[in-house]
Amino acid sequence: SSLAPWVPVVGLEIHAQISSNSKLFSGSQVQFAAPPNSLVSFFDASLPGTLPVLNRRCVEAAVMTGLALNCSINKKSLFDRKHYFYADLPAGYQITQQRVPIAVNGSLSYSLCIDSKMSQMVTKTVRIKQIQLEQDSGKSLHDDTRSQTLVDLNRAGVGLMEVVMEPDMCCGEEAAAAVRELQLILQTLGSSQAVMAEGQLRVDANVSVHRPGEPYGVRTEVKNINSIRFLAKAVDYEIQRQIEELENGGTILNETRAFDSKLGCTVPMRDKEGKQDYRFMPEPNLPPLILYDAKSLPANTNHQQVINIDWIHERLPDLPSVKREKLVERYGILPEHSFTLLNEDGLAEFFESVVKKTQMKPKKVIGWILNDLLSYLKQYSLTVKESPVSSFLLADLLNLLEKKEISSTAAKRVLAELWKGEGKTPLEIVKEQKLELLQDEKELEQICQAVIDGQEKEVIMMVPG
Repeated sequence: SSLAPWVPVVGLEIHAQISSNSKLFSGSQVQFAAPPNSLVSFFDASLPGTLPVLNRRCVEAAVMTGLALNCSINKKSLFDRKHYFYADLPAGYQITQQRVPIAVNGSLSYSLCIDSKMSQMVTKTVRIKQIQLEQDSGKSLHDDTRSQTLVDLNRAGVGLMEVVMEPDMCCGEEAAAAVRELQLILQTLGSSQAVMAEGQLRVDANVSVHRPGEPYGVRTEVKNINSIRFLAKAVDYEIQRQIEELENGGTILNETRAFDSKLGCTVPMRDKEGKQDYRFMPEPNLPPLILYDAKSLPANTNHQQVINIDWIHERLPDLPSVKREKLVERYGILPEHSFTLLNEDGLAEFFESVVKKTQMKPKKVIGWILNDLLSYLKQYSLTVKESPVSSFLLADLLNLLEKKEISSTAAKRVLAELWKGEGKTPLEIVKEQKLELLQDEKELEQICQAVIDGQEKEVIMMVPG
């Protein structure tokens, strides 16, 4: 169109399942793929007279996450009831934090490549509006053959952290990079395992487009996206769809959509018209959640009784961004290589232990790990921990190469043999397949002479006559 280009606006709401043995307000176990309705307490099933008891571990996980995302932790937060009527929500309401959540005003920095060669990284920041604690709902299973819906309440009441981001992003790639970084942070903290395939990280994307300098357009919400790859696709599809709709003179409805991964497009789910009235009210059965820092800590309290924000802060592990900086500084590797090392679980540790055991320069080691080892792992879809070639074996191999006992072509052949996992050492393979490089000139001369002597006819033909 002749007008200025459209500006897309993307905001995310992310539900992360808290890594905890029991649910947010009951003692029921949390476990993926357990038999239906085998992990349901009276409270989860919402029997009259049952009361919520707050799980301390879930609160600590939320505080850790808030601190890692540079949030202010509220020393007093409140629980609310959010009402809606659905088969898998037996109480008719969800306990959440609507008025005063546990953490507010944070930020998340993430990096993405701005060219296809992965060489130019740019770092961006998205503001975190808030993090709130809430219960998960159960799961409805639609059985078409018997035209009925069955309900599994195993997940009902599992603790979630909802991370609400401000609409600071503009495309699918940014959204995907931000969620990937959040996922790594959660896994580093141990506050959520964040496995998307098991529903431990679910993303809702709010998308709108507007002309530069004009107010934001009507937004749609794409619900429950369950993979980072699909997130990028869903957001970009939705941006394109809205632009085309508006350029053809149409209007955007404020509606909830779902991403159909098979068709690669978003489809309407339900409209948001007659906005659901959640009738928020304070949860009468839970007192305000009070947290302390070192200054406000009451005298003679047992550490087990109260949660001390400063104590948690002191024990935060190195976050991914810090780990990457340290790798770049310590080993002189490229920043984009530090991303790959951290993106694969256990790869950074593998790299460091190879570097420790070999004389080869880290910059050369990284090539072997990223080009050779990683492509084998991908080919056989194995994790680093499942690699048949240990860091010891790779270090042994690289030492042979570094001492010029074998050529790099031979080294690649040895790696292929090691990959079979037959328990041979690199040296044994080299000896077996006679892959050594010869250093002794006399010996080399003898071999050359023997070759010539054994090929008299060819030699005579080659002699200029």
